[in-house]
Amino acid sequence: MSDTIRLCRADYTRATHAAALVFLLDAYARDPMGGGQGLSEFAKEHVVNELAKLPQAFSVLAFVGEGEDQPVGLVNCMQGFSTFACKPLVNVHDLAVLERYRGLRVGEQMLALVELIGRERGACKLTLEVLSGNTSAMRLYARAGFLQYALDPAAGQASFMQKWLD
Repeated sequence: MSDTIRLCRADYTRATHAAALVFLLDAYARDPMGGGQGLSEFAKEHVVNELAKLPQAFSVLAFVGEGEDQPVGLVNCMQGFSTFACKPLVNVHDLAVLERYRGLRVGEQMLALVELIGRERGACKLTLEVLSGNTSAMRLYARAGFLQYALDPAAGQASFMQKWLD
């Protein structure tokens, strides 16, 4: 594939970026590693405006070619805070690459831009969660320098847990 991959920080007020974000997030949600169900109509309609309200949120988009009509990758991030380091951190909340473009290092390129933005924001680290069965994502994250989280190896590795409040 000879098409050039172009990355940018998403501008939530830009129609092409908003459409790309919803398209890619829905594609990720439909993927087995995203749960296998598309976004709800409510999420499709509101996610971009809600992200735009959050100063701690930012997204990175990847497009193929020169224009913005072919989105291929997305990373949604949320800035948090590390109490131990007493500095901001950046959580990679979603990372998606359309199936046709996987294996072309699009994810690595997007993570490099996320790291740059994180450094600009004074972040001490990037964090993320990944399903243990998502071996291709695990390889990507390892190539990008991510390690399993542990304070002391004798205490074990951290587990990601959730409790729905609906």
